[in-house]
Amino acid sequence: MHKTLIALAILSTAAQADEGMWMPQQLPQVAKQLKAAGLKLDPANLTKLTEFPMGAIVSLGGCSASFVSPQGLVATNHHCVYGSVAHNSTPERDLLANGFLAHNFGEELPAAPGSRIFVTKAVTNVSKQVVTADVAKLSGKKRSDAIEKNQKSIQAECEKDEGHRCTVSSYYGGLEYYLIKQLEIRDVRLVHAPPAGVGKFGGDTDNWMWPRHTGDYGFYRAYVSKDGKAADFSKDNVPYLPQHFLKLAKEGSKEGDFVMVLGYPGRTNRHRLPSEVSYTFDWSYPTFVKTSAESLATIADTTKDNKDTALKYASQVASINNYYKNRQGMLDSYAGSDMLKRKTAEHEALKTWINATPARKAEYAADIELVEKLIAQRDAETKRDYFLSSSKPRLLNTARTLYRLAIENTKPDAERKAGFQVRDVPRIKSSVAALVRNYDEKVDKALVMNSLTKYAALPAAQRNAEFDAVIGIKDGMNKADLQAALDVMYAGSKLGDAAERSSWIGKTPAEFKASNDAFIKAAVALYEPGMKEEAEEEELGGKLQQAYANYMKAKIAFMQSKGQAVYPDANGTLRVTFGQIAGRDHGADGTTWKAFTTVEGVVAKATGEGEFNAPKAQLAAIKAKDFGKYFDPKLKSVPLAYLATLDITGGNSGSAALNAKGEWIGLAFDGTLDSIISDWDFNKANTRDIQVDLRYILWNMKHVDHADNLLKEMNAE
Repeated sequence: MHKTLIALAILSTAAQADEGMWMPQQLPQVAKQLKAAGLKLDPANLTKLTEFPMGAIVSLGGCSASFVSPQGLVATNHHCVYGSVAHNSTPERDLLANGFLAHNFGEELPAAPGSRIFVTKAVTNVSKQVVTADVAKLSGKKRSDAIEKNQKSIQAECEKDEGHRCTVSSYYGGLEYYLIKQLEIRDVRLVHAPPAGVGKFGGDTDNWMWPRHTGDYGFYRAYVSKDGKAADFSKDNVPYLPQHFLKLAKEGSKEGDFVMVLGYPGRTNRHRLPSEVSYTFDWSYPTFVKTSAESLATIADTTKDNKDTALKYASQVASINNYYKNRQGMLDSYAGSDMLKRKTAEHEALKTWINATPARKAEYAADIELVEKLIAQRDAETKRDYFLSSSKPRLLNTARTLYRLAIENTKPDAERKAGFQVRDVPRIKSSVAALVRNYDEKVDKALVMNSLTKYAALPAAQRNAEFDAVIGIKDGMNKADLQAALDVMYAGSKLGDAAERSSWIGKTPAEFKASNDAFIKAAVALYEPGMKEEAEEEELGGKLQQAYANYMKAKIAFMQSKGQAVYPDANGTLRVTFGQIAGRDHGADGTTWKAFTTVEGVVAKATGEGEFNAPKAQLAAIKAKDFGKYFDPKLKSVPLAYLATLDITGGNSGSAALNAKGEWIGLAFDGTLDSIISDWDFNKANTRDIQVDLRYILWNMKHVDHADNLLKEMNAE
């Protein structure tokens, strides 16, 4: 393969081995660092996506996971299967509280609608096919449209291989594009999740904290048709037989050991401009934290007397809480840092380097100036529309999606908007179906009202006239007037009924226009204005993509000139990060964090209620020292979780942690609160991620939950 910018960017690297979310094809370039860190495997083997161990690593489309048996058993985090546990929970059978274990295939439950297991098969550089010579001459919306057209064409050709999902992903702000080909397994079933007193032990109090005692693990199983093809759920389907699955480590891990995590990190922002840093930490994150706190309070108040409704919103509450604490932790770290000052100095140094020669100035200077202006425009528009975006009833958003689908269905598939092609219909259907167990009118109305009152208080010039018209918003309306207008809209729709919602999938635009349903009528009324807004966004996006890509090209060249590594920001695609199991000094309070926690910490924290309500059977096993072969002589107990110097972020949840031999030793599930700012600013001294130790998973399955069938399947007996 020809040397891409990504490959060239790391040929002369001065980065520490722990830093960097490496694409598999990059690993030979850091082979010396991998070997020095302790890897026993050939780094070149990690580039082979269909071989061991990469062939065992999968994505859940938001979390990471891995095959751990020859019968399609998939291990991931408890919080990654949480939505499926909640979906299958009722007040009479509260699986969230009590846990779930299928003793055989027949007892396994369908995962939440839309659940997927993606197995990456190939990663191919398609930059020249996406940004062709002709596309490179375009700007604005024409450029956006041309890039999207090329992406769709490449994806469609790839998806001729039935059962696969293909995505063209952008790297370095659109400087490069890679085609990701994945087997899309659509029949996903819940196999095992420990009780909340294990899987969420410590709850939001311990989230992002150390020492940690959360058993954050759970299991799915992948199913396919009898002929081995990806298929929708059917009782006739059979377990998927992966070519590769992870083997359990033969020896326990210890501090100083090599560890690597293989998974699908979501987003990092280390290449962002100083203005983006300032916008994020001065406005975006503080606003998010404030509104998240309000949403949590609203949900708590409206679900306090209804357990079934609380179960419906349990997954959403967990997600909001997670990001709420994450963003607040980043704000706290930022407040005591010189990040903006350093980012500004780095950016000024880049501009000085660009202006040092006529050639570099001619190639880069104009785009560096332009990208700043375009970012400022984008951020201003985001601020303007912040409360508008959260003031729309959920069923209105559903109606808008369904109407857009009806419009797009009138076009040839290749001409449809990305997200509304034939390949996207199953996802839309699943999203509509999932409302049965994650939507409640009373809660939704309360959440909308919390935002709508703020939106309606804005001057008319800052509001959206078309949205005001469909809701009935006028200047000077008080809260009671807004509530009355909202009540009329909800009462005028039948979309709260599952069968009614589903019936609109596949209907024609004419049928939508003839409807008197309040949300359908609103969706039709907002379509044309929405298309105008979308065109404006794409005009800005096309200009920004062009300028940002050239900015990144300049930054890579500048950093290369100093011998520095330039790995791409995380973008939801397969990455490898490596380091060592290690504790650290915790400067904030003068203490030292040990590398491991043990099950004794559960007993010390257990209160018997709330977030620290450990199962009685587990506490009894710990007190009786019923540890079996999972006892660690040095720790004098069963290890529960450990710290490592790994570079991970959201999306890595559920990622397999492997030792130097490529054996499974745990699951990554969190970072420490003072290190999560590494999404923006990597700090080698502070950055630590948290893994649940495999020995704790197996011990709890054996001695507490008695999941003997799964232990046998994983060859743990």
